[in-house]
Amino acid sequence: MENGSDVQGQQQHPISLYFKVWGLLFVLSGFSYAVDYLQVQGELRWALIIIFMFLKAGLIVAVFMHMVWERMAFVLAILMPPLCILVLIALMSIEADYTYFNRLFFFND
Repeated sequence: MENGSDVQGQQQHPISLYFKVWGLLFVLSGFSYAVDYLQVQGELRWALIIIFMFLKAGLIVAVFMHMVWERMAFVLAILMPPLCILVLIALMSIEADYTYFNRLFFFND
C-alpha cells in the first residue's frame, strides 16, 4: 500500500479532509439557522438561505460523492442537466411575470 493506495489501487483520502468538510457543513448550517434566529426578512432571507443551501449541497456532492476526483466528462454529465433545468425555470419565471403584468395592464378595469 504505497503512495496512499488501498488494495484495489484506488487512492484513499485523508480522514482530516472529511472532518474539515463536516465542520464547514456545521458552520454553514449554523449560518442558515442564524438567518432565522436574527429574523432576517424579505428577499435577503431567501437569498441567504439558498446560498447556504447550494454551498452545502456543493460540498456534499464534491467531497462525499467524490465528484472532485472524477473526470470532467462525468462531472458535466451529472451537473449539466440540473443546470439546464434551472436556466429553463428562470426563463419560464421571467415569461410568467411578463404575461402577468401585461394582463394587469391591458385587462384591468
